[in-house]
Amino acid sequence: MNKISEILKQSINDLEDAVSPEEIDKIRIKYLGKKGVFTSELKKLAEIPKEKRPEFGQKINDAKTVFMDKLSSHSSEIENKLLNDKLNQKSIDVTLKGFRSETGGRHPISLVRAKIEKIFINSGYKIKTGPEIEDDYHNFTALNIPENHPAKAMHDTFYLGKDKLLRTHTSPVQIRSLLAEGAPIRIIAPGKVYRCDSDQTHTPMFHQIEGLVIGKDISFANLKSVLHEFVESFFERDVTLRFRPSYFPFTEPSAEVDILWDEEKWLEILGCGMVHPNVLSNAKIDPKIYSGYAFGMGIERLAMLYYGVKDLRTFFDNDLTFLRQFS
Repeated sequence: MNKISEILKQSINDLEDAVSPEEIDKIRIKYLGKKGVFTSELKKLAEIPKEKRPEFGQKINDAKTVFMDKLSSHSSEIENKLLNDKLNQKSIDVTLKGFRSETGGRHPISLVRAKIEKIFINSGYKIKTGPEIEDDYHNFTALNIPENHPAKAMHDTFYLGKDKLLRTHTSPVQIRSLLAEGAPIRIIAPGKVYRCDSDQTHTPMFHQIEGLVIGKDISFANLKSVLHEFVESFFERDVTLRFRPSYFPFTEPSAEVDILWDEEKWLEILGCGMVHPNVLSNAKIDPKIYSGYAFGMGIERLAMLYYGVKDLRTFFDNDLTFLRQFS
């Protein structure tokens, strides 16, 4: 027992004399290594009578615990001292100016989307969203799109197995909203859509915003008035619009809308029309009581016109020189 107490006392004295991490490590090996002092004492337990072994073993383990605690605390003290000495030798001048940190900015597509949403919110529209992974019914069938329509072909649509696909427009949000809320309704549905297309004016993923108004006595004249007001609010100037007859399975009559640009050429900016009676019926709305209009536009297309961007792909290149213009 006395020998263990002496070993513990000597080990602590050795630690207190140590002044570097290297010396601390040597002392650790001396007492706790495979051939260390405490290890050797534990091996000698076999020479002690059985009835005395628990007492001696406890004494050795208690001594080891005290030593290890002292080893840890003294090691931390030395490391802190060395660190403070180093900092004192190489002090930091806190009066020096720091490095200028650059702040990010919103993406031009996000800016244009927010601008469009604000215009329609101020006109009484609610924003609705829906899943980007859709089923065939909500993306096609409920919207009066026939089985043999080109939009359902593999080269136009990203299919994800049986009856699942990446939505090709945000029109399914209109169906889901009508089924959930019924009529009357006044909403816009912004979000990402996906189509197998990629060139200077198309990308496989792009952003679309669609509008839907269902009520009593809604006419095409209401639609023209709303779109004219929207386009002038968006471009913040007087504009001339042209409605060209077109065909969409989910609207009848349908039209594509052009804007007179630079007083020289017409540019298509959106599609629209009166909601087809079949679409209303599929959404559990009585077409004999209610009518309505719908419209849809690509946010990238409007952003290109608004900012004067020539190539749609520029928005997705992550070129900081380009993006900093909008921060």
